[in-house]
Amino acid sequence: MGKFVSWFRSLLLLELLGGMALTFKYLFRPKYTLMYPMEKTPQSPRFRGLHALRRYPNGEERCIACKLCEAVCPALAITIDSEPREDGTRRTTRYDIDLFKCIFCGFCEESCPVDSIVETHLHEYHFENRGENIVTKPQLLAIGDRLEAEIAERRAADAAFR
Repeated sequence: MGKFVSWFRSLLLLELLGGMALTFKYLFRPKYTLMYPMEKTPQSPRFRGLHALRRYPNGEERCIACKLCEAVCPALAITIDSEPREDGTRRTTRYDIDLFKCIFCGFCEESCPVDSIVETHLHEYHFENRGENIVTKPQLLAIGDRLEAEIAERRAADAAFR
């Protein structure tokens, strides 16, 4: 019985007719155009945009070079090099993210044990020259320093969902 009903529904093209009905429903409605630079749509507090590296309140960078973010990145967009310091701790010497490869999945942020790498709300950025798509450690730290208050506020608002 199920095969006959399925065959009969495919013969009548009910899915196609449903899609056409939906198309005609919206065809004659008034359209709304968003004037983008002046008007912006609301953004989710959990939006994932441009990356940033955070620092501790004493100014020391948080990244301990565990390389979990590099290992978990499905697009292989993160490159980390590290070396030990005089006090025996390990810190990064190189932390690069290729934004052309990055799929903004947020796995790097979730895997970080010290909340060093975060994804900010920034989505309006561009590249003018070749090679600018690779964001380096000083650039990531500068973004984090500039947006630290907002990053902390958004993480506090999202704490219930972590």
